[in-house]
Amino acid sequence: MLSILLLTLSILLATFVLQINKQLNRHLEKNSKPFDMVIGAKGSPLQLVLSTILHIDNPTGNISLDEASRISKNPMIKEVIPLSFGDNYKGYKILGTSSQYLGKYGATCKEGRLNTKNFEAVFGSEAAKNLNISVGSAFVSSHGLLQNDIDVHDEKPFVVTGILAPTGTVVDHLIITNIESIWDVHEHEHKEHKEEHKEITALLLNFRNPIGALQLSRSINKDTSLQAALPKLEIDRLLKFLGIGFQTINGIALAILLVAGLSIFINLIKTVRERKHELALLRTYGATNFQLLKLVFYEALFLSLIGFILGWLLGRIGVLLFTTLASNAYKYHLEISIPDEKEFFILIIVLFTTILATILASYSLFKLNISKILADA
Repeated sequence: MLSILLLTLSILLATFVLQINKQLNRHLEKNSKPFDMVIGAKGSPLQLVLSTILHIDNPTGNISLDEASRISKNPMIKEVIPLSFGDNYKGYKILGTSSQYLGKYGATCKEGRLNTKNFEAVFGSEAAKNLNISVGSAFVSSHGLLQNDIDVHDEKPFVVTGILAPTGTVVDHLIITNIESIWDVHEHEHKEHKEEHKEITALLLNFRNPIGALQLSRSINKDTSLQAALPKLEIDRLLKFLGIGFQTINGIALAILLVAGLSIFINLIKTVRERKHELALLRTYGATNFQLLKLVFYEALFLSLIGFILGWLLGRIGVLLFTTLASNAYKYHLEISIPDEKEFFILIIVLFTTILATILASYSLFKLNISKILADA
């Protein structure tokens, strides 16, 4: 039982970390890949990327539409997508942007149509499912990015024109409208500056070549009041920090696996010693040393496979529990997938450890003094 428990724990940790690491990398790459640069207010570049691309942090602030427009006219820039947010509906972020944004993630309508007018909105698949929203429904936004019933814009209701098909990206958890709707919702807060001081949250840019991104990034950060962040660079930095934690947990899992292998080895030695009379009898009935070795190996293999299967199942249950937390906190779902090549590699290591433990523990089988053992019995 101790051998199975140790092996189960090591496999649980190893497979859980592998799945989290693999899916997190895929999720971050899939959501950040469509854009070369983010421009927003001064602050942390990582926070800027997390808030505008992954939508899991608060924005660094707003920027002037005029200043953003001047930058977007740079000839090195191929494509510009503005973002504006600051409101939510029952905890789901309402994002004001252009129609190009949905195209970047390959989002299409499963029901209804895309928004074309002010105060029309489309819901991501997860947002629509969790909020039980249907095409034609009306809703009002609340100020801020967290659910609240205090600062509600009752005078400016939105109409749902479409439900998006699942994309496996952040779009699934967003409510999309146009930027003009975001401005109109808040115009009572800035009536005297309605036209002169329009603001947005950020710009998402794509360049004609990679050199343009590096050159403009340095120029913006040095010569303007804005901040430019490169999503790939910031995501790589984030994964580097997270990777240290993943490596630590994998190291612990490996250490437990070695202890489990040692436990199996000790268990087999004990088995051979306690059953030497039985094994000696089998030899008298014609069993060969190799057949006795197979008996011991099958017992060790049974322990190893039970431990591996239990560890893999508990690892997947761990992923399922983690995805519940991730869905609530970050609006992201992990998938329960079949074993991948790395998990098969772990199985090979377990089997190799089992064979090695069997060979070492069964060395005494070849030294059985049958007549003495049976005489002592």
